[in-house]
Amino acid sequence: MENTRNLKGKGEQRELKRSLKARHMNMIALGGAIGTGLFVALGGSLAQAGPGGALAAYAVIGIMVYFLMTSLGEMATHCPVSSSFEVYATRYVDPALGFALGWNYWYNWAITVAAELTAAGLVLHYFAPHVPNYVFSFITLALLFGLNIVSAKGYGESEFWFVLIKVSTIILFIVTGILIIFGIMGGKAVGFENWVVGDAPFVGGILSVINIFMIAGFSFQGTEMIGVAAGESENPEKNVPKAIRNVFWRIMIFYIGAIIIIGFLIPYTDPNLLKAANDSNVAISPFTLVFTRAGLAGAASIMNAVILTSILSCGNSGLYVSTRMLYGLAKEGKAPKFLTKVNKRGVPINALYMTTAVGCITFLSSFVGQGVAYTWLLNASGLAGFITWIGISISHYRFRKAWVAQGKDLSELKYRAKFFPFGPILALILCILVIAGQNYDALFIHVSVYKILVAYLGLPLVLLLYLGYKIIYKTKVVPLKDVDLSKKTIH
Repeated sequence: MENTRNLKGKGEQRELKRSLKARHMNMIALGGAIGTGLFVALGGSLAQAGPGGALAAYAVIGIMVYFLMTSLGEMATHCPVSSSFEVYATRYVDPALGFALGWNYWYNWAITVAAELTAAGLVLHYFAPHVPNYVFSFITLALLFGLNIVSAKGYGESEFWFVLIKVSTIILFIVTGILIIFGIMGGKAVGFENWVVGDAPFVGGILSVINIFMIAGFSFQGTEMIGVAAGESENPEKNVPKAIRNVFWRIMIFYIGAIIIIGFLIPYTDPNLLKAANDSNVAISPFTLVFTRAGLAGAASIMNAVILTSILSCGNSGLYVSTRMLYGLAKEGKAPKFLTKVNKRGVPINALYMTTAVGCITFLSSFVGQGVAYTWLLNASGLAGFITWIGISISHYRFRKAWVAQGKDLSELKYRAKFFPFGPILALILCILVIAGQNYDALFIHVSVYKILVAYLGLPLVLLLYLGYKIIYKTKVVPLKDVDLSKKTIH
């Protein structure tokens, strides 16, 4: 397949290259859902809802993510482009929605890169306490920039190894936990006592489960990155469906397996569970506690190293997807044209420079005015992932409806999402429920304007982008008969 195309006018312009292999796609899809949400925050979920409540919440959100992934997979296999969500919303729903989703997604991950720089500084400070955190943060930024400027393959290769370390840790954790539960590593076999202690297995009723919906949702954010990576996949018609089919079961096994192991070995009343989640204290994360119980020397140091890998993985992916989204917006005429420049290695170089600069400036804002600006920027990006998921659900619903309305046969689709329209509708409802419940206490019980602004700041920003574009360009929802269902293989 050609990686460049002739443009009208002067000469030829470089384009992105299809250099991501199947193994890269598998790990990109898997890596997005495995991070500190699993290694540290999972303890807080068990403390709040008990092992049964946490298990139910993560299972429900996991199913929702499966439907989102299959919806995205159907569109990405048919039309693999680097700015996937923006293109799908523009073509299948309304150009204004595409504009809002594209900038929302770029902003979200550009800010996340800054957050990961802060986190990397904190973790590396554990190993070298005499070196200022910001030194490690800038070293991390240089590393992430270096990995992304090499090529898409350079990003994919580094992400493959980052995720492999995380996956190996989870497998080791599950195997170790099983051995401890059955008394194989010494001590007596563990019964179900921790599943029935106090109010276990369900603690706090339905409200606690809804709270965990939000935590689980944040933990799973990043799985949609495969839609962006599809634009540079070697063989998207084969690799995207394969990655989506494999990743759901692996994610569910890892999360559900970890919850079951922790539920057996650590009572939900253990103060370390909630404390580790609130303080991001790796030394008392559930993973560290279980490895320590198994007699693994230096468990805290090992988990710090693993979490550093997670941070690098998240920052690496965040820089990649935000760069591609900005490039895609520019190609669609929704961002400055200079951002379409691609170097000889197939990297959208100006989009990468701009995204890196925004991440760096945002990070530097954490040192100004006690970090107030930085905190508000992070708050504004808090709901961005769920807003993206809503956009994916709506776009897929409209895509399939348009496909039928235009007399096309479903057998023509190389990959078809199951359970349509139930899947995208369920995902849409659950995403709205999670967003509404982001801080239901401040919204419905102890009303607080400040807390409402902190929790829901992302919503008016996206609405402003949507309405602003709609009013200026007078866009309308695209009629089903006029939806562009043609294939676009690469920008």
